[in-house]
Amino acid sequence: MSDAGRVMDGAERFEADAVARGLDVEIVEHLEAQNLAELADQLSIQPDDIVKSLVVKRHDGNFLFALIPGSRQVSWPKLRAVVGVNKLRMSDEEMALDATGYQRGVTPIGSTTAWPVVADERIVGRRIAMGAGAAGRIAFIDADALVAAYGAAVTDISAEESPH
Repeated sequence: MSDAGRVMDGAERFEADAVARGLDVEIVEHLEAQNLAELADQLSIQPDDIVKSLVVKRHDGNFLFALIPGSRQVSWPKLRAVVGVNKLRMSDEEMALDATGYQRGVTPIGSTTAWPVVADERIVGRRIAMGAGAAGRIAFIDADALVAAYGAAVTDISAEESPH
């Protein structure tokens, strides 16, 4: 039986898209972590080397990816100014799944829709870790290659995390 009609899972979509875009990624399996610091410790990297791929909903119903260093949070005023709209909001899990096809390991790489990407300027010039399309997987990738592959806008869109 042929599997030509079979739908790829998130990990397969991630890998296929990375290859198609010429991205050199190193995928690492990791244990579940309780927080970003624990994950960074597991991977022997700094929290800011982990990039969060946030799925942001625009007022018109479309989405975008905001790539933010791990220890920072999105600055809504800065992101709204870059995108040129007055209203943006973080998507919930169901919206993110509908928008990207990813339940866990959300990333622009392999997203079922190629939404625009806005990358915080702090990620450029470094090797970063980000979701790899499935739980328990992280991808190491050159941030500059990622930005180039997706034509990402690079600017200041983050702020320091507020203390909890």
